[in-house]
Amino acid sequence: MKLNRTLSSLAIAATLAWGALGGAGKTHAQEKPPADAPAVAATESEKKEEAKLPEPTAEQTAAMAAAYITNSDPTAVLKTAKDKDGNPALPEPLAKLKPDDLAKAFPLTATSGPGHNAWQMASTALVLFMTLPGLALFYGGLVRRKNVLSVCAQCFLLAGLVTILWFICGYSFVFAGGENAGAIIGDFKKYAFLNGVDSAPNTDYAYWVSHNVFAMYQLMFAIITPALIVGAIAERMKFSAIILFMTLWMFVVYFPLAHMVWGITGFMNGVWNKDATIHAIDFAGGTVVHMSSGWSALVLCIMLGKRIGFGKDNMAPHSMVLCMIGTGMLWVGWYGFNAGSAVAADGIAANAFTTTTIATAVASFVWPMLEYISRGKPSVLGFCSGAVAGLVVITPACGFVTPQGSFIIGILAGAIPYFFVSKVKGWIGYDDALDTFGVHAIGGTLGALITGVLARNSANANLATNLKNYVKDTAMQPLVFEQLKAIAITIALAVVGTVVITLIVKAVTGLRPTPEEENSGLDITDHGEEGYIL
Repeated sequence: MKLNRTLSSLAIAATLAWGALGGAGKTHAQEKPPADAPAVAATESEKKEEAKLPEPTAEQTAAMAAAYITNSDPTAVLKTAKDKDGNPALPEPLAKLKPDDLAKAFPLTATSGPGHNAWQMASTALVLFMTLPGLALFYGGLVRRKNVLSVCAQCFLLAGLVTILWFICGYSFVFAGGENAGAIIGDFKKYAFLNGVDSAPNTDYAYWVSHNVFAMYQLMFAIITPALIVGAIAERMKFSAIILFMTLWMFVVYFPLAHMVWGITGFMNGVWNKDATIHAIDFAGGTVVHMSSGWSALVLCIMLGKRIGFGKDNMAPHSMVLCMIGTGMLWVGWYGFNAGSAVAADGIAANAFTTTTIATAVASFVWPMLEYISRGKPSVLGFCSGAVAGLVVITPACGFVTPQGSFIIGILAGAIPYFFVSKVKGWIGYDDALDTFGVHAIGGTLGALITGVLARNSANANLATNLKNYVKDTAMQPLVFEQLKAIAITIALAVVGTVVITLIVKAVTGLRPTPEEENSGLDITDHGEEGYIL
């Protein structure tokens, strides 16, 4: 009892300090008009309506402030009734209030939290940093010098193009819930042109992070996913064809898949959708980002054909220095990608931060050591590839596994993608220029599967919300089979969707530049510039 009183006192003090600092994350209902604004006389009915609004008690305010510390539901203290299923619900007087009135009466129920918001904005910048300049430099170093600017331009292109699509309807397609949202796609109208996306939290996804910050954070995932495909078709696809392909791919593959896995009504959102058909989990994008881009990349590079001179000419990376710098940026940015996917600065984010570090470091050691054993020399490319593979494989698991599980993941991430890149690619003979398939498709698929094996309740208590019958803390728990279903659907959507889109693009714009343009390099033919003038 004494401890409860102490916590309540601390929470009240935090609330008062918060208000003294300017009420960070105020809702529109809390904002005061400028001092020089003309006063508007309230009608008698408005005054009476305002008078009806309840006032929070000290205990309620303390509980709401404590909810900020624990990243929990600030309305929980108000839910003293039960719904038809026996779950906590607002009592009738509060349930009848309009959302704006509830926010006026209890401001902390519709306020973003400064600490969680700060971490989310930092994570958003980190994920953008992964694409610009991280991925651009990573891919830029791996191509021949005559094509370095082309891959940089393609990464920049997608940052702009995807943002436009996201603003118009992409965000609404993926994350809109409500009665008009389905299991495969969200509601087109609800958040079109980011209408209604303001600084108050969208509690479908976070209690203390502003809706607009969450939308921008998820935008960065939408940007980097198609940019990963660039690695497979580098040096040989027309710029106009890339624009059309990526536009169609976002609507056919990315938006539906992201909604299925992460949308509140998505049928593969096992963590938060109690009505999910497939009870799968994906913390930060094993299926949505890496599998979708990697399997699409394989199909596209095969349909596009091999580069001129492939298997005959020297196509070694022109700058391993750029590649290494880009890898370092990817690793740093990936903390925003993985730990940021907790959508809070809490213990789950801390665990994701830890598991990401361990798996990546282990994989960055295992891959070059396998080279050392088999070839006699560990390459810088091996260190870089191992690090990226570790990041990819831990992505779907980072918030659901323990540090011990992440160590196992690191070993597998360094070994299995290495085998596909060094052996399988040569056996089959496809021209995946920068190993997008070997690292992202294979790594993402491995990660999705191993997440089902290693997910533990001790790592994330949210697994017990809707998955208590699937996460049993055993190697062959029922979750494994749910993950296999999600893997199959992801591969089918990516492969079939990419085949159809590629045929459309081929008919409309053509896919490849002329042989003369390809031999000259896409820097000159597509952009009229050179990466190096020596």
